[in-house]
Amino acid sequence: MSEVSTLPTIQQLNNESRDTFLAVVNTLFETAPPLADKLLAARPYTSYLNLIETGEQICLGDNLSESEKLEVINAHPRIGESSGKLSAMSLKEQGYKSAQQAVSAEDQKVNSRLAELNKEYEDRYGFKFVVFVAGRPRKDIIPVIEERIKSNDKEAELKTGVVDMMLIARDRLKKLEAVSPKM
Repeated sequence: MSEVSTLPTIQQLNNESRDTFLAVVNTLFETAPPLADKLLAARPYTSYLNLIETGEQICLGDNLSESEKLEVINAHPRIGESSGKLSAMSLKEQGYKSAQQAVSAEDQKVNSRLAELNKEYEDRYGFKFVVFVAGRPRKDIIPVIEERIKSNDKEAELKTGVVDMMLIARDRLKKLEAVSPKM
């Protein structure tokens, strides 16, 4: 699914075609069809924050089946994923300059450890580990994922993943608002 580099006004977004609406939503959420379709159906929005809050309510409420919630969480890229598999926003959030950036030996070691931990997490819970990186180096995420694996609480982890997904969306919104025409 495509991404956008600037945001239309919320009034424009409310009237956009399905494809354009979904491109904007995908930029904010890296969303899966169950969430994207429900957000599309819930138009109009009063603001982008209202859109994100609606997404959070959809994901945390009874609006999605268990399998749909997993599809939404699993639409996010893995932390430490190969840079070629990340969206433009995820590249920046995970500290890459570009998809072609050479990876240092230390980064390779960190990414290898994260791959092991991602697998362990996914084997335990049945969905991807999602965390709001907030500019932290990938190596700083290792103790976070280790701790969340130890919690052994699937329901809490799913909720934490959704909450972090919404923190990511809010952060992306701030960054996009800075480069978008006045909304």
